[in-house]
Amino acid sequence: MNKVYRSSIILYTLLFCISGIVLHSCKDIQEIDQFLEKNIDVFVEKGKGIKMIYSDSAKIKMILTAPVLERHIHPGREKEIFDKGILVTFMGENSNPVSWLEANTAIREVSSGKITTKGRVEFYDKDKKLETPELIWDENRQIVYTDKIVRVTDPVQGDTTYGFGFQANQNFTVFEIKKKVQGKINSNEFLGEK
Repeated sequence: MNKVYRSSIILYTLLFCISGIVLHSCKDIQEIDQFLEKNIDVFVEKGKGIKMIYSDSAKIKMILTAPVLERHIHPGREKEIFDKGILVTFMGENSNPVSWLEANTAIREVSSGKITTKGRVEFYDKDKKLETPELIWDENRQIVYTDKIVRVTDPVQGDTTYGFGFQANQNFTVFEIKKKVQGKINSNEFLGEK
């Protein structure tokens, strides 16, 4: 064989191998891109064992704990989802716990500063306890409220009050039931118990 012919064969073989590698790697990159598109959302952050401490002027105002947090950071639509439960501890003037909010699920809309809790929702202090299927906490106005049915128990007074609609300050020192109900109510049904 002549030298030119052998060089041509080597060159074509080399080009063929390089072409195969390039085409194969492009396919791998496309597969990786497709996998990432399906399985990774860059606008979602997830965490476990969450503890958030909110303070103002170096004083702790509340502590939020949750087993799981899913934070959606889409610009203009930021929200935090607590789908495995939430516990919020509100602090008083001396940074001592004064009231608590527990719920099965919660969604915090960052732009409005509101947390909507659902499921079995309990808001209580050392004396009183509110139970309802939904409660909204407005961080900016520092109130909690609902238009759903509520049960407020006060063992110290020996009272249990039922009604529709509720509003209280987040320390649960002042509250109002919008529409009190008299008569018999199957309280287990409105709280999702059976």
